[in-house]
Amino acid sequence: MLEYSERPWGSYQVLHTNTFSQVKEITVKAGARLSYQTHEKRAEHWLITQGPALVTIDGVTKTMQAGESVDIAIGVAHRMAAPESNGVTFIEVQTGTYFGEDDIVRLEDDFGRS
Repeated sequence: MLEYSERPWGSYQVLHTNTFSQVKEITVKAGARLSYQTHEKRAEHWLITQGPALVTIDGVTKTMQAGESVDIAIGVAHRMAAPESNGVTFIEVQTGTYFGEDDIVRLEDDFGRS
């Protein structure tokens, strides 16, 4: 296993990493959500594998089902949330120049992180 991390909202596991990309499987607990955030050095592609999921991009929230995907450009505000009724799992493909967890600018966070 490359990397696994428990978070207040769920967990993630790194499935693949190289100089140009990183792939994670991310699980969000029922009723939880990731911080509303941007990245300065990476874009993301999300593929929902278990849903439905509540996806917010640039202030617009929509429900996405398993099998649906969305692209998030560098600098675009985004958030993934799970409804109260179910958890969400998605594959995140990151592309860019840097994939560290410190490339997160949190705009809103349910857990007081900055």
